[in-house]
Amino acid sequence: MIVQHVAAVALAAAIGLVGYAYVGYPALLALRRLFGPRPAPPPEPAQWPMLTITVPAYNEAAVIRGKLERILTFDYPADRRQILVVSDASTDGTDDIVKEFADRGVELIRLPQRGGKTAAENAARPYLRGDIVLNTDASARLEPKSIKRLVASFADPTVGAASGRDISVARVTDVANVGESGYVNYEMWVRDLETHVYGIIGASGCFYAIRKDLHMHLVPEALSRDFAAALLTREYGFRTVSVADALCYVPRVASLRQEYRRKVRTFTRGMQTLFYKRHLLNPFRYGVFSWMLLSHKLCRWLVPWAGVVGIAAIALLALEHPWARVVLAVTALGIVLGTIGYYWPEGRHLPRLLAIPAYGLVGNLAVLHAWISAIRGDLNPTWEPTRREAVEIR
Repeated sequence: MIVQHVAAVALAAAIGLVGYAYVGYPALLALRRLFGPRPAPPPEPAQWPMLTITVPAYNEAAVIRGKLERILTFDYPADRRQILVVSDASTDGTDDIVKEFADRGVELIRLPQRGGKTAAENAARPYLRGDIVLNTDASARLEPKSIKRLVASFADPTVGAASGRDISVARVTDVANVGESGYVNYEMWVRDLETHVYGIIGASGCFYAIRKDLHMHLVPEALSRDFAAALLTREYGFRTVSVADALCYVPRVASLRQEYRRKVRTFTRGMQTLFYKRHLLNPFRYGVFSWMLLSHKLCRWLVPWAGVVGIAAIALLALEHPWARVVLAVTALGIVLGTIGYYWPEGRHLPRLLAIPAYGLVGNLAVLHAWISAIRGDLNPTWEPTRREAVEIR
């Protein structure tokens, strides 16, 4: 009886944590938004601020030309814009392609040896001429008006950083997993709620902008600068907002094994970044932001551990309760379907029945792996960009 009672309490606690992280926290934000003021969209400034667009790149020859051509067509005033490509010791001809744009104002910084994305962004700091620094990935495709919409946010003096809205889109081969799209949409919805309450706690690495004075702070190379940008912004008395109509199209990846490696790297760097800025979890000093940081990041990172505890508790309860046996069987089926989806052959269409449990399984296992890496102090500043094929916007 004692074992069964402990198992029931553990299961309730696990369900409570998962429910709070993914339902309770957004519900509290939604309530605050419902009864709070609705801010008006910022007007376009009379004169656009000087803007530096940085594109960190490692072996992006397949996409860098299209990226630069597209940026150059945007209607941001050319005399108020600097375009800076930081090559992380690329070896595939990326540098030669960027040099072709020199007469159109595109500048190239080449690192002598690989240092990683954060190292590339750090290396760009002495060359920045803009009052606002906009960071965007080579593979991400921006809407033509997205840059102006993002920059317009800085008319609000309380805004220190602004993040675009990620839109997960299918590759032209249409074999990309649908689980990623659902999760991205959910994350963008939560960011919209956070923006109306105070501000988001992490910017999109594919597309975000920050005031130069904040960007000039050094971020250790092994950490995540886009996450650190929001933390630095709050640390210095500003806030980071999500701009719903500043759209950034990000192609999904077809391989869940590739997605797993990306997530492990991202989560590990995120955990190490939060530990580096752990003083921001102090609610007596940082108020509601500390609660949001705890809820959005730390509680979510604890969800897989809650899942482990919950499965163990259900297994114990199944010894005496038929309902627990049913739940355990359904859970086992979900794990089996997720495993099949994970090992699904690359290049072949992944059915929705497999895609959703596979993406959930990959995400939770990646978090567990990241916890181990972060606790061991594994530092991996260099990055292999997620290779994403051409975007088909639907």
